[in-house]
Amino acid sequence: MAGQLAKNDDYEVGYGKPPRHTQFVKGQSGNPRGRPRGTKNFATLLNEVLNERVTVTENGGRRRLSKCHAIAAQLVNRSANADFRAMKILLDIVRDIERPNEPVPGETTEFSEADQKVLEQLRSRFSKGKA
Repeated sequence: MAGQLAKNDDYEVGYGKPPRHTQFVKGQSGNPRGRPRGTKNFATLLNEVLNERVTVTENGGRRRLSKCHAIAAQLVNRSANADFRAMKILLDIVRDIERPNEPVPGETTEFSEADQKVLEQLRSRFSKGKA
């Protein structure tokens, strides 16, 4: 019944204008059993916990470091003391950090026939202007 007027108002019902009695009530969620506000995902929680500060005794003195910094320092120190398991973990982390900058060995970038045609068209366009 598009185009009808509501009983008490000059409100026209139609596309994008549902009847007033079917609209959401102000202040009430359309999904009341959905995710509660302020809930954090695992990555956010992990980031918060890793950034917490802890007191560490180092060379007879006390220092406050983030947990992430303390973990990294322990991993490097254990690797320096010939702990092979710690060395493997550390080298894997270093490799993962540096990998995006390096090309993957054995992987070549080959163009499809459609790509080749587009490249030829572009070459012919640009070569016309130089001649």
